[in-house]
Amino acid sequence: MLNKVVLIGRLVRDPELRYTNNNIPVVSFTLAVNRPFVSQSQGQGDNNADFISCTVWRKQAENVSKYVNKGSMVAVEGRLQSRDYMDEKNNVRRYVTEVICDSVVFLDSKPQTETTNAPSQEKDKKEDVANHIDIIEDDLPF
Repeated sequence: MLNKVVLIGRLVRDPELRYTNNNIPVVSFTLAVNRPFVSQSQGQGDNNADFISCTVWRKQAENVSKYVNKGSMVAVEGRLQSRDYMDEKNNVRRYVTEVICDSVVFLDSKPQTETTNAPSQEKDKKEDVANHIDIIEDDLPF
């Protein structure tokens, strides 16, 4: 059996970093992924977006929290996971499907924002990470 997901899209809001009771970092974010289609009525191409919940654990979670923000383009690789829980407030069972990311690659050519009071060395690290991969869509195998 195989459960593997690869997505490329943009964050719809800043990632949310939290820590478990055992002090393990976990970050969650929502990824907007374009889904092109041809309109039946107009016969022309159009785009819709799917909004995919993603979760990242440990050191990778801290890196995502530091180096990406709303609007950043990333590629994620991981697995789909479904879970359910009881919403005690409304007494309703809720179902969640999300991508548990094994890796997140930052695809923007440079950071979206930088703080002016950050040390020069920290800015250099951000630029190195952001420029680490230069992918052109035609180079992707899918």
